[in-house]
Amino acid sequence: MKTETLLQLKDVSVQYSGVHALDHVTVTLDEGEIVALMGPNGAGKSTILKAMFGLAPITHGEVLWHERAFTPISHEVVERGIAFVPQGRRVFSGLTVRENLEVGGYANRDKKLTSARIDEVLELFPALKTKLFVPSGSLSGGQQQQLAIARGLMTDPKVLLLDEPSLGLAPKIVKEVFALMQEINARRNTAIMVVEHNIKSLLSVATRGYVLDKGRVVAHGKPKELMKSNVLENVFTGKI
Repeated sequence: MKTETLLQLKDVSVQYSGVHALDHVTVTLDEGEIVALMGPNGAGKSTILKAMFGLAPITHGEVLWHERAFTPISHEVVERGIAFVPQGRRVFSGLTVRENLEVGGYANRDKKLTSARIDEVLELFPALKTKLFVPSGSLSGGQQQQLAIARGLMTDPKVLLLDEPSLGLAPKIVKEVFALMQEINARRNTAIMVVEHNIKSLLSVATRGYVLDKGRVVAHGKPKELMKSNVLENVFTGKI
């Protein structure tokens, strides 16, 4: 049975001050997948996620949700079932863990539903259960990253966009983040598109991958195919 395509950039270009951040890029995310976005700094990986979430100026092409074009506006994108967790463990440091989760559930517009979602989400994040009333700024880096992802799950999204979830974390915590990614995907059937510099760990959990360079997709395929080819080595050494 063919899986449904949930989210797609189709022939999309993005410009910042005349510079092409994306140049006629097409990427898709199907139901239940984990899709990797890889490439050197400045390749356009994060811009893909921002374009999908309504945070980048699209100059050409279109964004499709369930194969229908729409104009992405951040709050409307959330209501469609798409969540974005930007890089940098951006939590509201002055708010408690619970208050951060409540902010993540603002689109629910129902306090009982939000409270139920907090209970559901905490099943995936047991380390946060004992920290519910602690200011999030006092959490460890790994716990803050967990909170950022947990907050993104508060609307029960069909799609989760993750930008560098392991950035700045210790190797042991990085393993936990990737295991958590797999668990979210398996238990909730959440489709995930992830930008990550930790290529080996990323390809071990990904269904498919896209390799970008200078704002263009230069390769696309299953992890084993990409690992066997020289494309990753070539883009990171500047040979493409």
